[in-house]
Amino acid sequence: MVRRNDARRGSLVDASIEVLAREGARGLTFRAVDAEAAVPTGTASNYFANRDDLLTQAAARVYERLQPDEATVERQRSAPRDRETYTVLMRELIGRISAFRTGYLALLELRLESTRRPALRAVLTEQVRADVEANVAYHEASGLPGDATAVRLLILTFNWLIVEQLTLPDVFSEAERDRLVEAAVDRIVTG
Repeated sequence: MVRRNDARRGSLVDASIEVLAREGARGLTFRAVDAEAAVPTGTASNYFANRDDLLTQAAARVYERLQPDEATVERQRSAPRDRETYTVLMRELIGRISAFRTGYLALLELRLESTRRPALRAVLTEQVRADVEANVAYHEASGLPGDATAVRLLILTFNWLIVEQLTLPDVFSEAERDRLVEAAVDRIVTG
């Protein structure tokens, strides 16, 4: 049995995210991942059964890297349960996603590719559904204003705001984005 290095596997998955963001799903090859990770040609093919395996692991890694750290979660738990806190949380979320630009762009590429790959679609559907439900459950337990529908509407609203920011960053300034986040929380959460 071949013993594989988990750190190297992680760096290959991270490299695949960079390739996806830069080249798109069609440009994601084992050779491109090897080059991005600066490892010998053939390395990625030793770690992943096939391209679909690499795609699904890249999707999982994006979600893993987008999770807030424990200090952020703890600070959120101890904050007041009001509209202002909600607005701050949403701004931080958008900031965290925007800071991992290549991850979100890779995720968009994966979503497009999932329209052609049923196995990838199944993995992404499960991941996104679990993410939405985790956000709803966290919200309901948090005592913040709004209900499950408000959480889902904010997810949909902010996903497109993030797409605009990452693909056409000059459409909205940072100040406009902040005002839009506040307006969305006001209108969707507190009516």
